[in-house]
Formats: sequence, structure tokens, C-alpha cells
Amino acid sequence: MQRELSHKKVGIPRAISYYNNYPFYYGFFTSLGIEIVLSDKTTTKIINEGCKYVVSDTCLPIKVFTGHVVNLLDKGCDVIFVPSIQSTGYKINNCSKIRGLPEIIRNVINRDFKMIEPTLDKTENITFKDFWKNTAGYFGITDEKVINNAIKSGWKVYNDFIAMTKSGIGYHEALENAINGKIVKKSVDIVKPLSVAIMGHGYNLFDDRISMNIIKKLEKMDVKVYTSLNVSHKDAVDSIAGIGEIQYWANELELTGTAAYYLLNNKVDGIIALSAFGCGPDSLMVDEMMYHCKETGMPLIHLTIDEHTGEAGFVTRLEAFVDMMMRKKRNLLNKQSAKTPKTAAEVVKIRNDKVLTGSAK
Repeated sequence: MQRELSHKKVGIPRAISYYNNYPFYYGFFTSLGIEIVLSDKTTTKIINEGCKYVVSDTCLPIKVFTGHVVNLLDKGCDVIFVPSIQSTGYKINNCSKIRGLPEIIRNVINRDFKMIEPTLDKTENITFKDFWKNTAGYFGITDEKVINNAIKSGWKVYNDFIAMTKSGIGYHEALENAINGKIVKKSVDIVKPLSVAIMGHGYNLFDDRISMNIIKKLEKMDVKVYTSLNVSHKDAVDSIAGIGEIQYWANELELTGTAAYYLLNNKVDGIIALSAFGCGPDSLMVDEMMYHCKETGMPLIHLTIDEHTGEAGFVTRLEAFVDMMMRKKRNLLNKQSAKTPKTAAEVVKIRNDKVLTGSAK
């Protein structure tokens, strides 16, 4: 039986599930009158702090999460939300480190604090509602009606956030609007010479320090950026099936699902795979998409990141990829322009040729 907490305050590390789920977390906890304390935004100091606690071959996202837990403890917050998200569907699993996140933190940080550690495991029939009932139980909240209302509040904030990102509002702006109860839609979509889809987990992509502001850097290069937030759950699932693959990983929709959607619909000029160095599931998903991109001629670059990644080399590779896409698009447009009839006589000749060859519709 879990000990009921005497005060209604919870620390949420700004890492891992925060980047996809914080709008829901905010709606749920605030509805229950629980104060949220966020760790600071990721800095080199937070990364280095996390590296001190775990073995060197631990992946960057776990090092960052550990650093954020330490940051919360240093701020005096001794109740920290560390969920164990095992599976999001039957045999749709997370990687072992995310599944065992509470155990990792418990064993590497030898300080006095309380973890809120609910489990979501649909493979074992531990449902989404079970997850939140368990979470509320740590604070002595057991009234099912109150918990259901909190879940509804969570969905309200989350759905507002998703609606804004789908309309083209950037991640950080949409998040701020959603938690402040505002809904803003983008009225005009600016057309840019190039467009790319980034396949990457939210905790890598939307953490400005980890991703080295890749989205802003691309926008400064006049590139339109699409991410998993621009693809619906159904479209991502259907796209994985559309390239002849099956979903195995819980967060595969952010990578394979997103890349496959833009590949199948031919909506972008290239795909960028952003992943943490040494991530096993990511390496499998990126290799999968490299195969399909090679088949269709879609440019793809794989950028890996860790605590040692230098910004200069990162930017150089990004600039080279953008230059390559621009040359490819320019050559394609020149070929299309050369085939375009320039006089009425040429139009008539092309139409007659199609009739004679039987290719006219």
C-alpha cells in the first residue's frame, strides 16, 4: 500500500515523456489541485550532472532525464513524477530503459525523495485509466468521478495543443497557448523553396539544447519543417503498413510513421533522421527508412547526437544536405521546364503524338 503524500506538489523532469505528454500532465494535475514544479530547460550543466550518475554507455535521453531529476532535487522538490510506460498497445513496447526508468533512477540517485511511478502496460491489461488512478492514489485521491474529470481536463489541454500543431503552430508556441487555455490557428502557410520531414522522438527533437535548435536552423535556411506533430495517429499507423512494415515500438509513429507518411505522399524534398547515438530501436527504424528511401530516391540524412556532439560539425552536415536537396530540385525543375511546350503549335503536336501512340486520355 502506497503512502499518501501530505502535500500536493509534484516535480516533472523536462525530459522523455514531458515533450509529448506535458499538455495532458498539466491538465490532469492542475485539475486535481496539484502544483507542478518543472525542472529547468536542458543545459550543458544538467547533461553533465546526469552523466555523473549513470554508466557511460547509457543513452543520452536517460542521462538528460537523470540530470533533470537532480535539478528538481536541487530546487527542493522531493516528489517527482517518473512513469514507467511499458507498452502503448498489445505488444507495442517501449525500449528497456524507458520501461525501467523508475528502477534506473532509484538505483543511481541515492537521495531522499519520493517517486510517483505509475505503470502503463496495455500488453498486461494495465490501462490508461489504471495509470492515472494509480497516479492520483499517491496523493490520496480515490474518488473516481474526480479522477475522470481530471482525465477529461488532461485531454482538453492535450487536444488543444495537437490542434494547434496540426495547423502549423510551432511546438513551443502551441504548448504555451494550450496550458494558458488559448487556441490559436495559423491562417497562412508560408511556402518555402524546400521542405523536409524530421523523424525523431519528441525528447530529442523539441529539446532545443539536445537538437541544437535544428528546426530554427532549417527555417533560417528557408526550409519548411514537418514533424510527427503534423501527422495524425491514424495516418502514421496506416503509413507504416503502407510501406509493408509493422509497428513494434511504442514511439515508432514519431519515426517510421512520420517518415513513411511523407515518403508515400511525396510531400517533402528530403527526410532527416535525428537519433541518440547507440539507440538500438532507433537504429533499426532508421535503417528501415533508409531502405525505403533508397528505393524511391528520397534523400535521407541520419544525424546522431550525444553529450559530445559539436554544433559546428552538426551544422555543416545540415547545410550540405540542404544544398544537395536544392541542387536536386533545381535540376528537376529545369528538366520539367525543358519539356513544357512554349507555343500553341508545340501543344497541338504533343496532343497529336499522344493520340497516335494511344496515350491520350
